[in-house]
Amino acid sequence: MQKLKDNKIFKIIMTTIKAIIIIALISFVLVVFLQRFSDNKMSLFNHRMFAVATGSMEPKYKVGDVLISRDISPDKIKVGDTISYLGKSSNFYGKVITHQVVSIEKDENGKYVFHTKGLANLVEDPIVDESQVYGVVVYKSIMLSLVYKIVSTNIGFYLFIIVPIFYIIGSEIISTLLEKKEEEMKKR
Repeated sequence: MQKLKDNKIFKIIMTTIKAIIIIALISFVLVVFLQRFSDNKMSLFNHRMFAVATGSMEPKYKVGDVLISRDISPDKIKVGDTISYLGKSSNFYGKVITHQVVSIEKDENGKYVFHTKGLANLVEDPIVDESQVYGVVVYKSIMLSLVYKIVSTNIGFYLFIIVPIFYIIGSEIISTLLEKKEEEMKKR
């Protein structure tokens, strides 16, 4: 076991794995916080991340799926595209909705208005004007969906976020202390 720990290649591999895990965790948390604290007004490289909260888009998107939407000019949106937008009326008010475009019109000012509907819904959504649109869904992340579904439970959050963070911090503290002790032993 000691030979394995002293192996330089093993140390490089373990350090790389730790760095990748830390970067992935920090990136995921930063993106989530960026969107939450900016009320989804900010995008990262013209992309936003949303988690599906209801079954209105089943079977295409299931509850807990993480979708990536890209900012897009309203004139590029087509019927059949799935868009994410901020609801401004009725029970949609203040919520991010991700539904499919069923028709497109222009209002008296020449601005685009979209008629949208969830695939599993019988009724069309309130009209969506172009200023409400966050973007068109371009990708469903299977890996982020899995992470989201696991982390959104209390046990999953504890096991997959809190425990690994404490493990990484603890292992770094222990290895630093061991290195200092080894240096002290060599000086004697």
